[in-house]
Amino acid sequence: MIKHIVLWKLKDKAHGKTKLENAQAIKQMLEGLLGKIPGLVKIEVGIDFSGTDQSADVILNSEFSSREALEDYQTHPLHEASKIYIMEARCERRIADYEV
Repeated sequence: MIKHIVLWKLKDKAHGKTKLENAQAIKQMLEGLLGKIPGLVKIEVGIDFSGTDQSADVILNSEFSSREALEDYQTHPLHEASKIYIMEARCERRIADYEV
């Protein structure tokens, strides 16, 4: 099993929306991928409520059946569409991929 964790800090405004509106859109978009991309076993998206300078605004916690499934996810057309939206809304990104 592969864990893929991503944390984003979002811009105050993007896509004509507030940070919170974009966080909610990202959550809906990413969680909607479950069952549509082979090898994606679990996906959970959280929106930070602490609002500190050190916190990320959105976290993606996902699991894949294999490294190959994670690689396929990265280039899947549905994921590519979400990446375009997120890239415009984010100002910072951190990731961690590991095997469990």
